[in-house]
Amino acid sequence: MAPIDMFAMRECYNQQQIMLCFNGPISRSLIEEIGNALRNYMSEEQAHPSSAMDVFAVYIEMTQNIRHYTREKNWSDQQAGATVVVARDDQGRYVVSAGNLIETADGQQLLTAVAELAKKDKAGLKALYKEQLRRPRDEHVATGAGLGLIDIARKSSEPLKASLQPVSDELSFISLSAVI
Repeated sequence: MAPIDMFAMRECYNQQQIMLCFNGPISRSLIEEIGNALRNYMSEEQAHPSSAMDVFAVYIEMTQNIRHYTREKNWSDQQAGATVVVARDDQGRYVVSAGNLIETADGQQLLTAVAELAKKDKAGLKALYKEQLRRPRDEHVATGAGLGLIDIARKSSEPLKASLQPVSDELSFISLSAVI
């Protein structure tokens, strides 16, 4: 293996204003530890409390969704790995991004859901959230009520962005980003 150029990596992270980056298998305790580090970092940066709470909530929702999905699939640590990045954009807003392997059909469904959410304004997202809350849950379905993705869209200051990159015949890599 070629040596890792840590200085070049650092410069790249600084140029892209990456505050936090994680790549690897993600456990409940790791989600919590990274969340605490993120909370402390934002506190030291004196982020506005509502922004800090939204960034934290979006980070938690994204990482827990990845963990639940990969556990449901009984994937190995290598397959269950996630890439999570919290950065700032040129306007000083926070960008929370997460990616993981996903079955391609599930990834297509997620892209469709993100595209549908992108069509809605804040009032439409709020109404959809309330409607979803009232909808009865199917106890035989392992996934949640879909509230998490709607909540991420509600906290985001612009439409969510998602992409799907094929990895094999059955798997793709899904990337989701929210701007807070």
